[in-house]
Amino acid sequence: MVVRQLLVRPRIEDVDQPGVVNRVTAADAGWDLLSIEVRRLAAGETWAQETGDCEAALVLLGGVCSVVSNRGEWPRVGGRPDVFRGLPHALYLPRQTSFAVTALTSVEVAHGWAPSDEDHPARLITPRDSAIEIRGGHGATRQINSIIPPGFGCQRIVAVEVYTPGGNWSSYPPHKHDRHREDGRGNVLEADLEEVYYYKISRPEGFAIQRVYTDDGAMDEVMVCRDNDIVLVPEGYHPVAAAYGYDCYYLNFLAGSAQSLAYSDDPAHAWTKQTWTAKDPRLPLVHHGMESE
Repeated sequence: MVVRQLLVRPRIEDVDQPGVVNRVTAADAGWDLLSIEVRRLAAGETWAQETGDCEAALVLLGGVCSVVSNRGEWPRVGGRPDVFRGLPHALYLPRQTSFAVTALTSVEVAHGWAPSDEDHPARLITPRDSAIEIRGGHGATRQINSIIPPGFGCQRIVAVEVYTPGGNWSSYPPHKHDRHREDGRGNVLEADLEEVYYYKISRPEGFAIQRVYTDDGAMDEVMVCRDNDIVLVPEGYHPVAAAYGYDCYYLNFLAGSAQSLAYSDDPAHAWTKQTWTAKDPRLPLVHHGMESE
């Protein structure tokens, strides 16, 4: 992977595209595959798009919409008011799909896309499809909700959302996925993945801290991450810490050498896993039954 830069993209308001909260394309990032944008629609507004030669995922961060496409129609997608009050609805769309999203309430939707040369069926993902995992322990406990997990019927995209209670660490111990490695039986031990983090913080003044660093020291960046920021991880380890008092949410889109989340821990910090004897009782922060399905 050729890395030109690490981007932190604060919230924008694109004057040429009303309703765009934030956007980073693969060309912006200087990498090959993954793009993301987040849009807000007022009730009654419609946003139309085509996937072209890409597969795409639409994740409802809040609100309810309908989606009409040449791959099918979904009269009601969404349900949670915001990411801190329910599990996700999402829609996977293959290449060569024309679609129109109409907001039935005010809507915030994250759109991730990556090039594809395969055809897979469109699919609606509802909260009942979202597996909840409580990972880590003590001050490194966090919640991971699957959206488009490894093994999903698509070519490249993976999508998960992560909740980190205030004061806790996430993506910890630090891990990376920037080199494709397989064992002798073809099992992926580590995938080479481009990754984006889209942040939401439980209070507007809150923040999280993210470090991105490589083994050789060529990259070592520490960033303050606020509501609606996008952080790009082109390579290296990338742990996150949520500021005390502020629960942190982030949506991860990933795409790369395999439809996988295979990773390698930083060997300097992997020992911390052995100290996890209890989970943080604050988790899960969101759970089944909070949202309308």
